[in-house]
Amino acid sequence: MTVVHTGVADWPRYTRRAEILVAAAGVPGIVRPEHVRPGAVVVGGGVRYEGRRLLPDVDESCAEVAGAITPRVGGVGPTTVAMLFRNAVDAARRQSGLG
Repeated sequence: MTVVHTGVADWPRYTRRAEILVAAAGVPGIVRPEHVRPGAVVVGGGVRYEGRRLLPDVDESCAEVAGAITPRVGGVGPTTVAMLFRNAVDAARRQSGLG
């Protein structure tokens, strides 16, 4: 498992290798189809309001590349995102023998 943020140089290099991509940057449209591995599962957890409009991190056109994708507008909700990260940390601990 790899976790990257928008400050990582060439972050799309990592996202293109991911089988599961969770976007939670709060930057509208940051994840484009060229950033997604064909057939990957894409979870759009980041959104930002601009005025009254809710804008997702994952561009709509990513649905053409992804094998499965969550709804872009509205994302997956803060509780789901928190549980995804909790489960990812638990899995990493178990895999490393710490858990």
